[in-house]
Amino acid sequence: MIKGLKICGVSDPKTLNFILNHPYPPKFIGFITNYKKSRRFIEYEKLKKLINVERKQVNFTSVLVKPTDEILEKIKSLNFDYYQLYDVDPVRTKEIKFKYKIKIISAITVSNKNDVIKYKDYSDISDIILFDSKGYHKSESFDHNLLNGVSKKLNKMIAGNIQIDDIPSFKNKEFIIDLSGALEDENGKKDINRIDKLLNLSSKI
Repeated sequence: MIKGLKICGVSDPKTLNFILNHPYPPKFIGFITNYKKSRRFIEYEKLKKLINVERKQVNFTSVLVKPTDEILEKIKSLNFDYYQLYDVDPVRTKEIKFKYKIKIISAITVSNKNDVIKYKDYSDISDIILFDSKGYHKSESFDHNLLNGVSKKLNKMIAGNIQIDDIPSFKNKEFIIDLSGALEDENGKKDINRIDKLLNLSSKI
């Protein structure tokens, strides 16, 4: 069975409140903290106010692409449980983890088998390994069969343009499933009806 859900790219109080108070909330919510190319990016002052809420049992995750010391210092007192790191090498990852005493999700962007095995460089440092597409904010796909050889013992998260109706196909996979674009309307805004459908569906798997 799947190990849980992550809803990524939440950027407004109404959506956040709906998710946190849902009967079947996800295990993780992701907030785009420093990647300005993403339409889901949240400016610092808005982010600070947005996540200053009771998290309940949900893990708040700061999504960071190659974060500088400046941004890490700026967000260190915010209400985050995890930092999800893109384009950060193992040495830097370890430095961030111990300096800020934060749990780490290391994102491995995948287009072929050689990309997948990079997780071995992070498995002793990171709390979760996320296998994502090369698209970053573009919600692109990759061949999830490339992960078939990954250790079953690894705490794994998977992303890459996963759709709500794909969830049942993961029921025998021990993954945390990360969705973003599939939960948005034609204007790129999170759709509460789609989120509700996802969370209710996942409760049955």
